Amino acid sequence: MLAAIAAVHDEAARAADTDWPQILALYGMLKRMTDNPMVTLNHAIATAMVNGPSAGLALVASFKGDGRLRGNHRLDAVRAHLLERAGERDAAVELYREAASKTTSVPGRNYLMMKAARLREAMG
Repeated sequence: MLAAIAAVHDEAARAADTDWPQILALYGMLKRMTDNPMVTLNHAIATAMVNGPSAGLALVASFKGDGRLRGNHRLDAVRAHLLERAGERDAAVELYREAASKTTSVPGRNYLMMKAARLREAMG
């Protein structure tokens, strides 16, 4: 299933050309097969790409209390990205910074801090 998702991503010449409805369907099938929190998080992202950031945020909120994601930077990073897409830039900046503080990956931390700084800069 993950190979099929990767293949759909690979078929797109640009991110904007990605067949998100197909990816959403594949993540829906994968979600029924496993109770993996990363699959659930990726399903929320695909939902947002198909149905808008509010739909993705609603899904993320529904599993925010999942203990398997507690302290994981990915949850905050996804929320930040979806809030940014929804136009809630101040909240997105804070969550990018929060996500950066939770990761042990230096490149990941740098990326998240850069996202926060660029967004803050764009806000003027």
